[in-house]
Amino acid sequence: MNHAEDFLRKRLDEVNFRKLMEIKNSKLHEFIASYVELCDPETVFIGTDSAEDIEYIRKTSLKNKEEAKLATPGHTIHFDGYNDLARDRKNTRFLLPKGVDLGPGLNSMDREEGLREIHGILKGIMKGREMFVKFYTLGPHNSVFTIACVQLTDSTYVAHSEDLLYRQGYKEFVMQGERARFFKFVHSAGELVPAGLGLKISRNTDKRRMYMDLEDEVIFSTNTQYAGNTVGLKKLAMRLAINRASKENWLTEHMFIMGVNGPGGRVSYFTGAFPSACGKTSTATLTGERIVGDDIAYLRDIGGRLRAVNAEKGVFGIIDGINARDDSMTFGVLKGPGEIIFSNVLFLEDGSVFWNGMGGKEPGKGVNYYGDWHSGMKDEDGKELKPSHKNARFTLDLKLFESYDPKMEDPAGVDISGIIYGGRDSYTWVPVEEAFDWEHGIITKGAALESETTATIIGQEGVREFNPMSNIDFLSIPIGKYVLDNLEFGRKLKKQPRIFSVNYFLKNNDGSWMNEKNDKKVWLKWMELRVNGEAEAIRTPTGLIPKYEDLKRLFKSALNKEYSKEDYVRQFTIRVPESLAKIQRVSKKYREDVRETPKILFKVMDEQKKRLEDARKKHGDYISPISLLS
Repeated sequence: MNHAEDFLRKRLDEVNFRKLMEIKNSKLHEFIASYVELCDPETVFIGTDSAEDIEYIRKTSLKNKEEAKLATPGHTIHFDGYNDLARDRKNTRFLLPKGVDLGPGLNSMDREEGLREIHGILKGIMKGREMFVKFYTLGPHNSVFTIACVQLTDSTYVAHSEDLLYRQGYKEFVMQGERARFFKFVHSAGELVPAGLGLKISRNTDKRRMYMDLEDEVIFSTNTQYAGNTVGLKKLAMRLAINRASKENWLTEHMFIMGVNGPGGRVSYFTGAFPSACGKTSTATLTGERIVGDDIAYLRDIGGRLRAVNAEKGVFGIIDGINARDDSMTFGVLKGPGEIIFSNVLFLEDGSVFWNGMGGKEPGKGVNYYGDWHSGMKDEDGKELKPSHKNARFTLDLKLFESYDPKMEDPAGVDISGIIYGGRDSYTWVPVEEAFDWEHGIITKGAALESETTATIIGQEGVREFNPMSNIDFLSIPIGKYVLDNLEFGRKLKKQPRIFSVNYFLKNNDGSWMNEKNDKKVWLKWMELRVNGEAEAIRTPTGLIPKYEDLKRLFKSALNKEYSKEDYVRQFTIRVPESLAKIQRVSKKYREDVRETPKILFKVMDEQKKRLEDARKKHGDYISPISLLS
């Protein structure tokens, strides 16, 4: 018996020690032993894939007051602290060895300094508490896509969330044994204090840290409960996976995967990259289509075709604005029985919950993340408090959706026909547009993506941010290298998916939306026809847009809605000044702030600029799609 096993035998009871020793992996044992010694928990629970172990986490989360039961069977509620309601960019850092630089804009610090700091915060942090050791996989089991993961945490809310969001991985570790190459996660909520309903929240958020050690593939997270900072397998693990993928010639993307139903029972699969709160989950869960995943995709070249898997199996979705009219399927799931965690919504006396935009009369009082709440209440800065937070969430298993596609568990993934890039853009991009080819799409749709910020991150809302492939917050390689990886990945494919952009947030001059939420169904149906060669398009300086007659027919068949030519012209007008300004902003960003930018990016951008300038000479600043037909 080695030192790690000897130490673990002394610290674990017989049952949990035996469960851990079923996994024949000395590096795993050493990792767990080192953080049991450092964090110093009173007890250690080793979770297997068994129903009993999963149920233990659920019950303990209620017992520890990280969650409380709701009236609907299976529903629970969780609160994060008032200052712990979004991803913390400032304190999310890469730990890099001397001489390694990821480029400007990527938050990092010296690896040795960071490890000393985080180990100092973790020392004794779990004293008197229970450590939960959980095993998961990113991607389907027993697949070329599979990444094994081990999570150490003292938060049952985090463990419960990961049980809903990820595939259990204990058997995968047992099967892989010593050959397992795994991601590692260490989390502690830190000292807890009571909040609304007596639920406990992290107290020392000033010591909130999310550190990523790319060298040993370890994620550290402390003094926070918000899932975007603590559920390590989500966006934190994306950084590890992007770094690994870049070395191994595959892609990790901030993308949903969905099947769009076409004529004659045909299904065409798409991936889509959208920043948070830009319609990603609502697109992936669209009524009548098929959901494979809503957030993170692994992409590989298999036999010359792009195949994709969902790294996860559940949804950590924004609940704000979900209602029966616009999101009927999701709303039905949230109102029905099933295992769901609601976070930072309003708790009502009858054990139900209310969230902003769900419809119906707003309650006069309740309990939320701020504590006891009443209508018109303001925080200490005089800002009005809504019933729920803009970044309030729901966490559930995808199998609760009637649109769940069993192909999610296919070890070979699904065959991708199209890639979609979307952002929150008030005045530039048209609602849907196809790129001319792979390079044009990756560069002008993906690498040029900008989006207006929302409440999902700490900071100012409504600021237009540069966000290539909607992945800027999660890159662990230089941006230029990331763009080049995408370009080269597609060049090697025998069959390249078509690339599209969408924009659900185009506004009229008076600030009103040009489109309704469900119009996205029509854009998807048009894209499905395009990837199968069954719809024509109009060539514009920036890409290919739908013909009015096709959209009119699709609005009628998909939404039973009339679509006027006036709406079409207004929505699909090419806005030359805004488009040129965007090219200037993005080109400047790549020239000044991005290292290793491939030269082809500037060539493609300059070509688009010239097409726009030539079109302006002929048609003016704002070009009707009708005029382009002639």
